Amino acid sequence: MRAHSTVAPSLVPRTDPHAARRILESLTARPALAADVPDWLADHARRHTFRVERVPFEALDHWHFDAVTGNLRHRSGRFFTVEGLHVEAEGPPVAAPRTWRQPIIVQPEVGILGILAKEFDGVLHFLMQAKMEPGNPNLVQLSPTVQATRSNYSRVHAGAGVRYLEYFRSPGHNTVMVDVLQSEQGAWFYRKVNRNMIVETRDDVPLHEDFRWLTLAEIGALLRRDLVVNMDARTVLACAPLAGDESAALHRDADLMSWFVAERSGHRLVARLIPLADTTDWTRDDTTIRHVPDRHFQVVAVRVEAGSREAPRWTQPLLEPLDRGVVAFVMRRFSGVPHLLVTVRVEAGFLNTVELGPTVQCVPRDADGSGVLRSPFLDLVLHAPADRIRYSATHSEEGGRFLNAENRYLIVEADATEAPARPPAHHFWVTPGQLRSLVRHGNYVNMQARSLLAAINSGAVDLQN
Repeated sequence: MRAHSTVAPSLVPRTDPHAARRILESLTARPALAADVPDWLADHARRHTFRVERVPFEALDHWHFDAVTGNLRHRSGRFFTVEGLHVEAEGPPVAAPRTWRQPIIVQPEVGILGILAKEFDGVLHFLMQAKMEPGNPNLVQLSPTVQATRSNYSRVHAGAGVRYLEYFRSPGHNTVMVDVLQSEQGAWFYRKVNRNMIVETRDDVPLHEDFRWLTLAEIGALLRRDLVVNMDARTVLACAPLAGDESAALHRDADLMSWFVAERSGHRLVARLIPLADTTDWTRDDTTIRHVPDRHFQVVAVRVEAGSREAPRWTQPLLEPLDRGVVAFVMRRFSGVPHLLVTVRVEAGFLNTVELGPTVQCVPRDADGSGVLRSPFLDLVLHAPADRIRYSATHSEEGGRFLNAENRYLIVEADATEAPARPPAHHFWVTPGQLRSLVRHGNYVNMQARSLLAAINSGAVDLQN
């Protein structure tokens, strides 16, 4: 008979008391030296064969329109499908109770977006990848160490394995700094979430030529540039465990949560999947599925060659927005403390209907006459003088599913007249630290707001000056 151990299990701190300090040191300990990264990305594009061309739907390999539903799906039953969505909405952001139908990407798999961290000379560095995605305007951008759907890393495509995946699937002796499920674009994805992770290792990590170690300061410098840091890297960086170091805020954390719960409880939206063939106001021809009249987005097909990817060639559908969007935080200082104006975003594909978004998130062309309420701060953002713009960069969205999907990301400082302390309904002032506290949990802060938070977290924008 085995004797029971009398050794009491040891306790550990509930949180790593040094994580925020070490992240901050990576942000401030040394100057940004990554000026050559855009050239490195361009060289990566030159050294490999990358080609993306539009093709008719009939040229898609292993994809087909279902004879009964019209849904566009892969023959394996994996990756994703393009289906229809029927939506009934009442209350902001719609101007009046309304019903609509639309195509939407359905991808129930939970992917992994992971950044590997390691100390060099006492400073945390992050392993970033030069990754080609067919929807990116410039094809190759800086991505997380691992950016893979379950279909990718289980090798449904019969291609090569995903490098460094083992650090995220089985962290083992390595230290998990961040691990949280986050949503993607609720207007284009149906209830899609990814696992956002930062894992620190002490291992000797063999460095592949498509990867580089960068400090957070270096990544921040790159976030000031257009079309360099991809969406998946931005969402992970938004989750970095930086401290919320403001001594006080306009609202208590409990008041913020109470307001948010009330907003989430008070919005009515019913969304259900329907056959793609039943999406009224949408038409399909040989090359596109498009809205009539032309608005919002269209679905197209592409043939891809990518020498550095797990599968060197493939075909797939992509969702293509028809115009560039604008995503912006309006900011103000209250007693010297920077605050960001968040608003409620109700998107049909969200798991919980409501998430917090930036002050402005729209396509300006669709701001009037689309049935969506116009942001009262849109003109302020569009016409802000240069001395009020604290951050401005163009970033693309998920290049593996969206074609040429670009948004201009801005942080614009306002005065008391333009942005009062008591803002319009469905808006709320929060500090960056309060926003970080919400990002520690999934389905609270949307993808677009997280992109702007990534710029703040990495020092691409300094809200203190």
